[in-house]
Parts: sequence; C-alpha cells; structure tokens
Amino acid sequence: MKELLRTNDPVLLSLLMARLKDAAIEAVVLDSHMSVLEGSANAIPRRVMVADDDLARAERVLEETEQT
Repeated sequence: MKELLRTNDPVLLSLLMARLKDAAIEAVVLDSHMSVLEGSANAIPRRVMVADDDLARAERVLEETEQT
C-alpha cells in the first residue's frame, strides 16, 4: 500500500474517501484512533492508504477533490 494523503482536515478526509469509493478505489484511513488517544485533534495526522496499482488514479481523484 502507498500513502496518498496525510491530513488533519476531517472534511477533506471525508470528501476524499467518498470520492475514492465512487471511483471504485479501495482506501484505508490509518492513525484515526491514535489521533483520538493523543487528545489533540491536530497532533497526529491521519493517513489515507491505497493499493499500489490504484495510486495514479487515486492521485487524480485527490487533485480534483482539493480543487473543490
């Protein structure tokens, strides 16, 4: 798996995950629980991971998402 994005922005994360799902790209969010355990919402960014083969398509989805 490859890291697509590392962010503390819950809105961007939610929107990106929805758009990846719409594009039939399976993605996993890592570090969600660590961020909560830390007690500070911005201390530990969450990582969006995708399969190696889906990285190029996922990067295009990310670019489109960030432009909105």
